[in-house]
Amino acid sequence: MHIHYISEQNSILNHFLAQLRDVNIQKDSMRFRKNIERIGEIMAYELSKTLPYQEVAVQTPLGIKNTTTIKDNVVLCSILRAGLALHTGFMNFFDDAENGFVSASRIHGNKEIKVEYQAAPSFEGKHLLLLDPMLATGHSLVAVYNKLLTEETPKEIHICVVIAAPEGIKYLQENLPDYCHLWVATLDDGLNEKNYIIPGLGDAGDLAYGEKL
Repeated sequence: MHIHYISEQNSILNHFLAQLRDVNIQKDSMRFRKNIERIGEIMAYELSKTLPYQEVAVQTPLGIKNTTTIKDNVVLCSILRAGLALHTGFMNFFDDAENGFVSASRIHGNKEIKVEYQAAPSFEGKHLLLLDPMLATGHSLVAVYNKLLTEETPKEIHICVVIAAPEGIKYLQENLPDYCHLWVATLDDGLNEKNYIIPGLGDAGDLAYGEKL
């Protein structure tokens, strides 16, 4: 698996990450969502550098300009519900992308992940971007991958997360193909006994959209 750590070099990304974690700033759910969205935009920009491009000639009012545009189709697929704000950030940059959504939840009392809802276009031969803010154990992402890729094969797979734990990265490396790309905004220390990322930021879905039943 190809792993890309974006926050290794200081940038405005780290400023947004600091605000995401701050318990006082977290009280403003709109600002929390906006910071996730901004991080999605930064990640989309960095990821875009690795995509294939094609040469095109653009007609301007005064002449012709030779430049490049993205060559292949992109599909954005977020894991509900925490992935929605991150999805918006990516969609702001990949505005021509097709969009998919899938749910993944843990069955109470065991480690099994149930993928109950799926609405996604065909991604055969396209660049599939799986979006989820938090990579804790990695079980949800692997379950979604196994569900989505039963019948179609994308050209490339990019998994994009804001905060990751080493345990989750290790699980993805053991259970996903080597050709997958993992984009991580920042890497945290690890998981506690409840599999929460430490220091993390709490429950991204609750902070963005309110507590669930």
